[in-house]
Amino acid sequence: MKFSYQNKTRIQFGQGQVASIKELIPSDQKVMFIYGFGSIKKNGVFDQVVAALSDHDYVEFAGVEANPTVETLDKAVAQVKEQGVDFILAVGGGSVIDGAKYVAAASLYEGDGWDILEAKHIVSQAMPIGAILTLPATGSESNVNSVVTKAATQQKLAFGSPFVQPEFAVMDPDVMKTLPQRQLANGIVDAWVHVCEQYLTYPAGALVQDGYAEALLKSLKTLGDNFSDQDDAWRANLMWSANQALNGQLGLGVAQDWATHMIGHELTALYGVDHARSLAMVQGSLLRNQMDVKRAKLEQMGRNVFGLSDHSELAEQTIEQIEAFYQSLDVETQLSDHGGDKSLAIEKIMTQLENHGRISLGENNAIDLEQSRAILSQAVA
Repeated sequence: MKFSYQNKTRIQFGQGQVASIKELIPSDQKVMFIYGFGSIKKNGVFDQVVAALSDHDYVEFAGVEANPTVETLDKAVAQVKEQGVDFILAVGGGSVIDGAKYVAAASLYEGDGWDILEAKHIVSQAMPIGAILTLPATGSESNVNSVVTKAATQQKLAFGSPFVQPEFAVMDPDVMKTLPQRQLANGIVDAWVHVCEQYLTYPAGALVQDGYAEALLKSLKTLGDNFSDQDDAWRANLMWSANQALNGQLGLGVAQDWATHMIGHELTALYGVDHARSLAMVQGSLLRNQMDVKRAKLEQMGRNVFGLSDHSELAEQTIEQIEAFYQSLDVETQLSDHGGDKSLAIEKIMTQLENHGRISLGENNAIDLEQSRAILSQAVA
């Protein structure tokens, strides 16, 4: 396939790199410093940011949720407009960075910012953004993507625009030392599925993309297998692997799926499931449902990532290996916490899929509502 690729994000990787933002943000620009609920005040990142911004005029905006809501982010947009902010600095994980992207775009739009998520407004300009990553998972620190939730309607939608790609990303693995183990496991699973969405489609003769995907999957597998041995190298490798899984390069010139994400988003919006865990709940069922078109790549993954031998059930065994990997990290592979009514849960998810126009998903647009229902019947316990 033809493609055009440019990644403008400058990566500042390694210990002590937060201080570099002093030089990366022009001193004459007023900064909005966006973060979540204060964990950065416990791990020392907040103090590092404040010190680095000592020569800048800045304002704070706290309280961005794990699944950022438009209701919260619109308050930040109003503050940007009222206080003449010039630069958005996101300090947090993918959710905070996603939220900052929305703020950067919506602040230069006079209409309802939710129009961006509903594709009623195509982003043509945005405020400049910088990111300080504290939780490796989504790759949002150096890509064009953002996912935002509307709490009032339980909608979780995405948008992408080159105008919201961060100018720089600071990635200091030391910040991971104080993260809960659940979040680190989520980061591994999230990055793993990001790779799979760009790899588990159909053979395209893309040797570099396939080889790179397999290298990332093997790296993530090694990190998961050594989850209890988290040293500096372990943290650095996870932070870099998660970035490389979704910085835009891996999917160049090859088909991409993303159906697991589209269905998983609905589980998160409706039942508050961690994003990565919603993916783990959907992926195995989806792969089995799409076995006819994904068999060749599943077999390739089984051989090259898990070291399995060729046999008639290789693809099926590969899916079992994926699910066993998630379970080894204490990540469930079925939605069980849904109020006790499986049928009702499936109907609620199906309604949201239809309302959001997710009626032909996957690399072949072959996952219609009937197939989504079949997938959910296996994904919901």
